[in-house]
Amino acid sequence: MKDSISAAMLAHLALEVTTLATCWKITRADATIMYFTDHTSDITYSGQVYLSASGYSTSPIKSTSSMAVDNLDIFCLLDDAAITASDLSGGIYDFALVEMFAVNYNDLTMGHINLKKGHIGQVSTAGDIFTAEMRGMSQVLQQTVGEIYSRNCRADLGDSRCAVNLASFTVTGTLTGATDRANFADSSRTEADDYFRGGKITWTGGANNGLSMEVKSYTLSTGAIVLQQDMPFVIAIGDTYSMYAGCDKSVAICRTTFSNVVNFRGEPHVPGQDELFKVGGQ
Repeated sequence: MKDSISAAMLAHLALEVTTLATCWKITRADATIMYFTDHTSDITYSGQVYLSASGYSTSPIKSTSSMAVDNLDIFCLLDDAAITASDLSGGIYDFALVEMFAVNYNDLTMGHINLKKGHIGQVSTAGDIFTAEMRGMSQVLQQTVGEIYSRNCRADLGDSRCAVNLASFTVTGTLTGATDRANFADSSRTEADDYFRGGKITWTGGANNGLSMEVKSYTLSTGAIVLQQDMPFVIAIGDTYSMYAGCDKSVAICRTTFSNVVNFRGEPHVPGQDELFKVGGQ
């Protein structure tokens, strides 16, 4: 979308009373695109229908000339026909791209005013209302560019630098016990304690089918598996899954579990801060 404002829109903004509506476009990580507006009825603009989203509001939009990250909170009622609590808790909207702009709903030929563009950060729900933090485009400037020396591996398990074939460390199974949405068991497991700690489970059956979560701990004696966070839906006996081993990014696990020290992307023998405080003779 262009950034310039038409002369007609500038003239409209100069009026004492305006007829503006905010539209927002959400592009999720799975490439699904959704269109909404805070107007009382749907708006068709540039060939797209922006659905009227009741109960939608935002915190004040603020941008500065400093390099601080712009923040904006979006508040909206949960709607099973659009954005659901299970989708939010399932991570479908994590880091989704949001584009916001305003139009004159009485004369769409005036064009639009770009308001904000950024990615969704932290999301929370309370009853029938969800709050999504929108982080400005300067957020990327807060990310570390380049690499620093580290005792731990800087690669992610299974990526091109790690080169581990995850299929060789992935198992499938069926639950034999379930306590809640983060605690369950598969008594048929034979791997050593915490073999799956830090790994990921992906549900292949049950109410959470297709969703994934990081594993917090695994105990051989009981087959108990604990997740880092609750799944959005109930976990039940008989649910099926696939799960791969975890990596704590240490050279010991890289060697003993994955036999992959040749691709270890860390420097485990680099002296630590304790060496800085040593004095002569120590």
